[in-house]
Amino acid sequence: MKSARYDRLLASTALVLVLALSGHVATAQQTESLSRASVPVPDTSLPPPLTAKDVQAPAKQATKEEPKPDAAAPASEPTKSTAAAAPTPDSPVGEKLRDLITGRQFDRLVSRKADRAGIEAFYSGHNYAPLWVSNNIANERAKAAIAYLGQADVVGLDPTDYPTPDFKSAASPDALAEAELKLTASALTFARHAQIGRIHFTRVGPDIQYDLAAPEPADVLAKLADGNDAAKILDGFNPPQAGFKALKAKLAELRKAPVAEPKIAPKPEQPRVHVPDGKILRPGMKDARVVAVRKRLDIPGDKENPLYDDAVRDAVKTFQTESDIDVDGDLGPNTVRALNNEPKEVRHTSANPTETIIVNMERWRWLPRDLGNPHVIVNVPDYTLTLYNNDKAYWHTRIVVGKPNLATPMVSADMKFITVNPTWNVPPSIIEKEYLPALEADPQALDRIGLKLTQDPDGTIHISQPPGAGNALGRIRFNFPNKFLVYQHDTPDKHLFAREKRAYSHGCMRVQNPLTYGEKLLSLVLPKERYTEARLESMFGGNEININFPKFIPVHLTYQTAFVDESGKLQLREDVYGRDAKMFAILKSNERKVADIAIERPRDPSSKPVRMPVGVYGTGGGYSYGGGNNFFNWIFGGPQGGARPYPPRSIPPQQRYNGRFSWR
Repeated sequence: MKSARYDRLLASTALVLVLALSGHVATAQQTESLSRASVPVPDTSLPPPLTAKDVQAPAKQATKEEPKPDAAAPASEPTKSTAAAAPTPDSPVGEKLRDLITGRQFDRLVSRKADRAGIEAFYSGHNYAPLWVSNNIANERAKAAIAYLGQADVVGLDPTDYPTPDFKSAASPDALAEAELKLTASALTFARHAQIGRIHFTRVGPDIQYDLAAPEPADVLAKLADGNDAAKILDGFNPPQAGFKALKAKLAELRKAPVAEPKIAPKPEQPRVHVPDGKILRPGMKDARVVAVRKRLDIPGDKENPLYDDAVRDAVKTFQTESDIDVDGDLGPNTVRALNNEPKEVRHTSANPTETIIVNMERWRWLPRDLGNPHVIVNVPDYTLTLYNNDKAYWHTRIVVGKPNLATPMVSADMKFITVNPTWNVPPSIIEKEYLPALEADPQALDRIGLKLTQDPDGTIHISQPPGAGNALGRIRFNFPNKFLVYQHDTPDKHLFAREKRAYSHGCMRVQNPLTYGEKLLSLVLPKERYTEARLESMFGGNEININFPKFIPVHLTYQTAFVDESGKLQLREDVYGRDAKMFAILKSNERKVADIAIERPRDPSSKPVRMPVGVYGTGGGYSYGGGNNFFNWIFGGPQGGARPYPPRSIPPQQRYNGRFSWR
């Protein structure tokens, strides 16, 4: 009995020891990976009945069962939070980046405030991990960006504006961090220049206005961080339009095979023909002096024909327009004097084609990325207007644009409606500079050309011309409201469209075929209405009629002295307003350093209302000549009691009676 109980006691003790050791091993294995098949897993189920051999060495058996650690596996696997905070090979560079971005040196390394803000936002949001550095060397993203910036001239920009670091010589974390920021700053500068221009338009002239949207620096860096091809991402900030890409291709061609500098072909020398003085000649008259006029103006046809026909009249009207004298088509004393004076033609010489292409690519950057569908492009130096639909030329025509001293502006605006039978409300600038001086010389000047003058109670002067065949705007006007108060319109002066150079207006654009233009526009925005030229013409009358667009059409007034035509040929045009010359000068002077910064321009006074003391002009929409103390009495000898309401202007005798009535 005692022996049996003793045996059971020993067996129970052994079982306890086995269970205890098994529990210890199981606890130790909880930190091991459960997926390791090579590590034995103890069986904690009840063992079979113990034998005497089992009782002799229970501990030793248990020890043999204990698994050995796997040398190839890590001792433990960190949790996600531990892994995020764990040091990486680039952490010293990241620490230095943090110090630079949050320290006083940041202003020195990155001069532009908006770039500093974007850099700080991006890097702080990424735990200051480098964008261009991996394992203490430049990564593939950096190599691609450096290679692309080094060839920025391919897209018309200058690689020296985007300096890149030498990562190979940057051995320390400090040097790598500075190199990181240097490449980041250059990438941001390029993206901004590629998208909105190396030169801000305000530096080129006060008659340019575009809504430029520079890329957000943090967004640029995020794109670079998320993308696989840094060169492609940087290139994507350039204009996407076909016109820009075509110039880019021509720029590459010219650099491979340079061509001679283009020169404007001089006009053939014409003998200086003197036109004798005499009576005023008008269409239908015959006179020997007409022969001299034909030769002086090089009018096509029989130069010996003495008849003052339509060809002579149109040539005289064109000359009068160019000479800024009264345009009536008659050969009067002012016109004869002007014909016998030396011609005053100023031409801006073009630079070489490469430079011309570069400044034109620059101006493409000012335009909206989305031109609209449909949209209108006016090319001022080409004197043309093109309506595009689905990115293809839908209709094309000749136009007349502003004179060199009254330039057609550069702007993008939406065409919202067409006006049939428009009233011409004379712009304040023309009232002040042309019509008031003309009235001083001749109080009947406005009456003779059908203009009406009124004055508001606050003294504001309005001059207008009612609808009609002789209206300066013709029979139809195309309205795209803009700050420069310009629009497109018909004109009674059709002869100007025959000229190669057509810069004769006050800034507005005169359309050669306005009824066709109206039909084409309306076919796109109001197709169900079936407007035709005949229907528009049937609306002619004495009352204004507006045709509103349910969908606005963007209009872009551009200045393309270099463009690629439909046949793929590079076309160069005269720098009519000197905009190319101005941009060349900026890029070659000290102004280049700050050329991308906008400058303040004085407010254009041309749109400011013209005011004179109340009572200067009579009531009822006209002006009075007799009685009272008014403007005309002071000039023409009426009663002169009291102070002068308006000082008379000094007008040279040769300018009196010419009126300079050039239609806008």
